[in-house]
Amino acid sequence: MTYETVYTIINLSVLPAWLLLALAPGSNVTRLIVHSGVYPLALGIFYIVTLSMSMFFGMGADGGSFNSAAGVSQLFSHPLGILVGWSHYLVFDLFVGAWESRDARRRGVPHWMVVPSLFFTLMFGPVGLLLYLILRAISGKGRWGLVEA
Repeated sequence: MTYETVYTIINLSVLPAWLLLALAPGSNVTRLIVHSGVYPLALGIFYIVTLSMSMFFGMGADGGSFNSAAGVSQLFSHPLGILVGWSHYLVFDLFVGAWESRDARRRGVPHWMVVPSLFFTLMFGPVGLLLYLILRAISGKGRWGLVEA
């Protein structure tokens, strides 16, 4: 299987979870699949395997490290490094999107208002989180920050 094929598979693998968050946020299926931790567990295992292959089994880029920008750039110069990094983004963006959905339901934020934040979290991670926190604040359903005083 090529790196490109694996990249496509992991990209497509998260779409059902995002669709469930957007279209059926309160369903039992969403709760079972998205909020249970199945996705972070599966993608996390993929991440650990690819990270281990890259760092400990010599299958990644030579000279890659986390010690400098040049070292990180070198890590991502190899297709396996791209898979490691991309799966990292996929896990955390989905985790944040699921949190936004749960937090909005708990606070009574209308779901239709949350959907744009979910989209931007899927596409641009921190931008979506920022939009959600702003939405929460201006809707009067919570403070701007993550922690309530």
